[in-house]
Amino acid sequence: MAISRRRFIGNSAAAMVGAGLMTTLGTKAFAQSQDTLRLAFAARGVRTIDPAKSIQGADEWAIIHIHDLLVELPLGHFPENISEVQPSLAESWTMSPDAKVWTFQLRKGVQFHKGYGEMTADDVKFTFDRLRDSKEISANRVLFDNIADVKTDGPYKVTFTLSQPDPLFPIGPLSHYSASVISAKAYKEKGKEAIEKDPIGTGPYQLESVESDPSQGVKLKANADYFGGAPNIPNMQVMYIADTTARTLALLSDDVHMIEGVRSPGWVPSMQQRNSALLFDVASPGSFFTIQMNLQVKPFDDIRVRHAVAYLINRDEIAAAMSPVSQRTYGINPPSYLGGFTKDSIPEEVRYDYNPEKAKQLLGEAGFPNGFSFTADTSQREDYSSVMLIIQQQLRAGGIDMKLNIKDHTAFHADQGKGTNTIYQRSAAYPPVPTQAIIEQLSANAEVKSDGSGGPNFSHYGVAIPGIDDLLGKAMDEPDLGKRIKLVQEIEVKFLSDMPLLPISDNGYLVVRSPSVDLGYELKSGYAHWRLTKAKFV
Repeated sequence: MAISRRRFIGNSAAAMVGAGLMTTLGTKAFAQSQDTLRLAFAARGVRTIDPAKSIQGADEWAIIHIHDLLVELPLGHFPENISEVQPSLAESWTMSPDAKVWTFQLRKGVQFHKGYGEMTADDVKFTFDRLRDSKEISANRVLFDNIADVKTDGPYKVTFTLSQPDPLFPIGPLSHYSASVISAKAYKEKGKEAIEKDPIGTGPYQLESVESDPSQGVKLKANADYFGGAPNIPNMQVMYIADTTARTLALLSDDVHMIEGVRSPGWVPSMQQRNSALLFDVASPGSFFTIQMNLQVKPFDDIRVRHAVAYLINRDEIAAAMSPVSQRTYGINPPSYLGGFTKDSIPEEVRYDYNPEKAKQLLGEAGFPNGFSFTADTSQREDYSSVMLIIQQQLRAGGIDMKLNIKDHTAFHADQGKGTNTIYQRSAAYPPVPTQAIIEQLSANAEVKSDGSGGPNFSHYGVAIPGIDDLLGKAMDEPDLGKRIKLVQEIEVKFLSDMPLLPISDNGYLVVRSPSVDLGYELKSGYAHWRLTKAKFV
């Protein structure tokens, strides 16, 4: 599907103008009901609601309401320090002086949904043993590689022994949705395939049904016996409406209460013009948008070509085009995170400010004085395609013709996870843990595999060419946070010099909300999903 940036932006604006001519989707209007909160996301249907296997952001909204973590981050923002982490399935925890042994005391009496009994230390051990099992888990496994052992001491005590110290363990791996505790009994009874659409958790909502109509998604029912108190709204429906116009109209016609916003040029102002009462929730910094160049594909095996691409991409222009949800990044960690490089602090040699003349010089030295052409896949979802269409235009200044193959979002992820692309896009949210994005996107252990069993190191960095793994090992061995941050900055300079990956921008995750819904707290930052147990109709 070929499309130009100009045509894309024009179509987006036309769709919004057209929205004024329609008031319903032609489906049953149900938003008048005050017992069901309905959310709609940009995907074609459920992929999996097994927390360990999910890679589709839309599914995470059901996952985080069905399941609980050992600990919780504060509602509405990432913690500034470890003391802000809050109890959940674990009531308390301790860390050894070397930050390698973490012991959690579990809450007593927590019940799994649908009669599966009390949650105990055995369920926690089962969950994390499974997360580290290479035969079971692929995409998210690298987050838990540092766990060397999980032991139980009675029904309510669990001890994690780490290979390397991690003073931010609760903020990092334990705050990720994939660390949700599942019922060992349910898993063994149902089997690993059935659990993907019929999970058993302890969360504030339990699964009622996965609808046969993909757009109708997942229906959840409040857990009246939830240890944290029953949610204010009795029911929740997580819907899947991939088409932007249809999803927008569903909100404007009050068929749904909240929708995944569109992170593309001009969309937010157009929505504000349509209905000035709409509320815009932005979790910042949101998704880290990066591109990775496949080091196993020519000419991206040539460092001069990779540097040329970096000089041709005008990240200031991209951030401005994606306003108000985007900010330019300089390293993989955003400026607001510990150790994140800013405009003033990043070393000059790895800034890669827009410089087409420098890019042309490098391309000439690499044997491409007139540029070259290649094909890359991208997703039809606007935050992917918008950025890639801008990059497509920018690369032309150096004679590089990037032909874009725009795919359905779910299919794009499936193919990208098998290493079939040339320039990869990654849009993922991370907590304020300076090593986590590096581990997942740049370590050799996270290398993408052709059978889909690998991780999101799509460039093959550390395998095709030496990478940052030795430095990463030193950083992970360092219990002192200040010293660790300095090592992380060395890692950032190293990979930016090698240029397997170029950080583009941080795109705040955007949800547009009806004024009839009050979240119950102020949203500032966090993952690309947030709990709605405090939400109420007003």
